[in-house]
Amino acid sequence: METNATTPVDGAPPSGALERRLDLSVLIADLDKDIDQRLRRVSRNLKMPGFRPGKVPFGIVRQQYGQEAHFDALNESLKKSFDEAVKAQEMRVAGIPRIEPKKTESTTHLEFTAVFEVYPKIEIADLSNVEIERPTLEIGAAELESTLEVLRRQRVRYEPIERAAATGVGDRVTVDFLCKKDGQPFQGGEGKDHSFVLGEGTMLVDFEIAVTGMKAGESKTFDLCFPANYHVRDLAGQTVCFELTLKEVCAAVLPEIDAEFAKSLGIADGDVDKMRAEIEANLKREVKNRLKARIKEQVMNALLRTHPVEVPKALVEADIDHLIQEARENMERRGGQKQKDLPVRREWFADRARRRVSLGLLFSEIVKRKGLHPKPEQIRAAIEEVAQSYERPEEVTRWYYAEPRNMADVEGLVTEDNVVEWALSNARVVDRAIAFDELMGGQRAQTAPR
Repeated sequence: METNATTPVDGAPPSGALERRLDLSVLIADLDKDIDQRLRRVSRNLKMPGFRPGKVPFGIVRQQYGQEAHFDALNESLKKSFDEAVKAQEMRVAGIPRIEPKKTESTTHLEFTAVFEVYPKIEIADLSNVEIERPTLEIGAAELESTLEVLRRQRVRYEPIERAAATGVGDRVTVDFLCKKDGQPFQGGEGKDHSFVLGEGTMLVDFEIAVTGMKAGESKTFDLCFPANYHVRDLAGQTVCFELTLKEVCAAVLPEIDAEFAKSLGIADGDVDKMRAEIEANLKREVKNRLKARIKEQVMNALLRTHPVEVPKALVEADIDHLIQEARENMERRGGQKQKDLPVRREWFADRARRRVSLGLLFSEIVKRKGLHPKPEQIRAAIEEVAQSYERPEEVTRWYYAEPRNMADVEGLVTEDNVVEWALSNARVVDRAIAFDELMGGQRAQTAPR
């Protein structure tokens, strides 16, 4: 089939620096010939009521399947023409081209315009004057004790007491309350047997202040002004009246660091020293991973600053689709089908998608130019490191090697690590000590023994 392609197209200029246009034309005679051949192939084995297989009149075959054959033949011709043109001009097409028919007076050809984007050309910048901050943290006795304290608080129990409720000591209170606005109760303004820990911030500060100092069985009435940015619009900035009854005050009782505590953390024989050793090993592993994640973020930011990239809109839109799908699956896992069907707006994901695409293009170019593809020994080391955090590391290792998709994920992470190391070796790195609590963010449950 005769086709041809030229570039650029006359008329409107490209709407972006990465947009390209190609003229495509298809010879009508060749197109008709291809359609005829397709229909004859269909007719050879076509079964239709009233006719023997393969004996359906060709006119009926054309009537039934002509449109489909025309669509397939034209698409194949345009794809071949387009592929040959972009290959000849060494274009890297990003996304799927949009094919637009052209108005033409030709009786021998069908004319089209292919509109598409290409990948940007990226030059690797000199990083010698780029400063990258690298957070550092050494784990010592203080950090270990802090982690043990967190693990103790996660296993706290509460015992009723007769003294007044106090903040700052972990007291848990149980209350009944009725809230009135303009003297009238309203929906959602009543609570029965509602429990919370003073000082944890789950209730408004003024509400906790009102509870502090009360004893079980006491009641009080007080006014409270909701913050101007309160999430319930009808209450934001409004003053209401609370009727409050304190039903119970419980003191927090933390477990002792003993054999029973060690057993609760998975140490079968209750050996406290073994428990401490495992917590310390897990803590160091967690700190290492968090430092690594922060350093990677610093490198990514530095690369984006030094490599402004115009990204293909098609790739950004595709990544937005991917992020929306992930969000819906996550909502379904958390809240069921109803949660999954909540409206999601594309603009919520646009900046994140643009950043992800930019970094993907940058990393790909750096890996190609600098030869940073992952080596088998790097992949093996990464898998073994992950496996060490599980009870049966050898099974985890086998699982990774048994599934190509799992291996692909590891290869991607190792590739990112190679880019990070390349950037750090070429930039000006400034070490900055980071506080333990700042790094951990109060989340240390994963440092418990297996």
